[in-house]
Amino acid sequence: MSTRVATLCAELSPRLSPRARAQVDEVRQRIGQPLRVAIAGRLKAGKSTLVNALIGRRVAPTEVGECTRLVTQFRYGTSDRVDVVKRDGSRVSLPLDESGMIPQRLSVPREHIAYIDVTLTSDRLENLTVVDTPGMSSVNTSISDEARKFLFDAPIADDIDPDSQGALSGAEAIIYVFTQSVREDDLAALQAFRTMSSRLSSNPINSLGLFNKVDKLAPTPAGDPWPVAEPLSRNQSQVMRRVVSDVVPVVGLLAETTEAGRLTASDCEALRKLAELPAEERAVLLAAASLFATRECAVSREQRERLLRLLDLYGINFAIAHLVANPSMATGDLVRMLFAASGFPRLRQTLEQAFQFRTDAIKAGWGLARLETVAAASEHVAERELLRDAIERVIQDPEYHRLRLIEVAAQVTTGTVELNAQMEAEVARLALSSDPATVLGLPASDPDGLTRAALEAANRWRAFAVGGASPAQARVAHVVARGFHLLAQRLRGTRPAY
Repeated sequence: MSTRVATLCAELSPRLSPRARAQVDEVRQRIGQPLRVAIAGRLKAGKSTLVNALIGRRVAPTEVGECTRLVTQFRYGTSDRVDVVKRDGSRVSLPLDESGMIPQRLSVPREHIAYIDVTLTSDRLENLTVVDTPGMSSVNTSISDEARKFLFDAPIADDIDPDSQGALSGAEAIIYVFTQSVREDDLAALQAFRTMSSRLSSNPINSLGLFNKVDKLAPTPAGDPWPVAEPLSRNQSQVMRRVVSDVVPVVGLLAETTEAGRLTASDCEALRKLAELPAEERAVLLAAASLFATRECAVSREQRERLLRLLDLYGINFAIAHLVANPSMATGDLVRMLFAASGFPRLRQTLEQAFQFRTDAIKAGWGLARLETVAAASEHVAERELLRDAIERVIQDPEYHRLRLIEVAAQVTTGTVELNAQMEAEVARLALSSDPATVLGLPASDPDGLTRAALEAANRWRAFAVGGASPAQARVAHVVARGFHLLAQRLRGTRPAY
């Protein structure tokens, strides 16, 4: 859908006045940009660590400093580069520091900086732009102006250069990072994101909660935190269900270390030496971080301190336990097991599947809304009619109904329109999945059964719309009924010929 809207912009552009052409060209450019994910949360929640894991490189400083108080955008480029973008739109370019990270000192007064724009050659960023926002410190901390500009499309100034305007184009998805348990100000912040945004991006459909540092839930340093983390994250998901689509538990430090390739062969060799120690000596050494760092053993203190920085005690215990069980385990296998233990694969799957799928519809809807705004502002009657006719042609396409479904799903998941839990879940599945079997909860191998179920669902929602629904519920029900009817048509069209 977004591709069709971008193609429409290209077709319209040569037929428009210079002012309208520039606006339509901007819409087309922005639709073609990668998925933009904003990382938000409290101070010390581990946001920058997770940014590094997403990027696949340790570039964002994880210690509190000058640049952690600024909005920082990470996007793909043909070379590694740091641009400090000033409030007047001008840029000051800096190299990465000796360790490959954003330099802590930016050579520009803090009050003059709008945001930091980092381009990297990382292939992780070819389809993903990551925006790290300043952390909140308390319930009284408002979202900064800079974060608003990235998340909610508010420009800095009218005369800012095109690259800067592109950087401030808003987020299609928000990941909210928290630790231990959700507090009232966490919910208030996510509610503020939704309230301030005029776009679909800041509702539960495209917002995700990230429950970080779940390794701290382990009953002992050698214990397994996941039996506690999984049910607790499900509980937090219920608490946050009106502001996020899901809550994913992770061990951010393990994710950063494995995804950024920080665990070296010498680190793994040190872990092997520790695994070879007598069981009693290992037990004492791994009882606490202070003992692990200071107690005399075959591995140097410097190496052990490095392992703590890379893996913390949970990761070290995990690695040693697997090396004790399988002394010949290859380094690559150990890294893969640590990555799986971080919980990060589930986050990657959510971003690559769910968010990417939803983003297509959200970008298309945003693009059509912007074209309508351009039409309304045009001084030429013929130009207004040209734009509105083009918009109408797209809207009449059955595929456009996906946008209507996402709109009503947003109303239902935020509680704006109340439905029972079963109906709410059905609306969400229909809006957010392209797989008929997932939507209908039936085996994919039964096309006749899927078709019947889709028609039954369409009839059920239509009956609800005309009998017993409130006016708001009826509007939702009519959209959902048509969605199931279109799904049945699609199933009939894709059914194999006999």
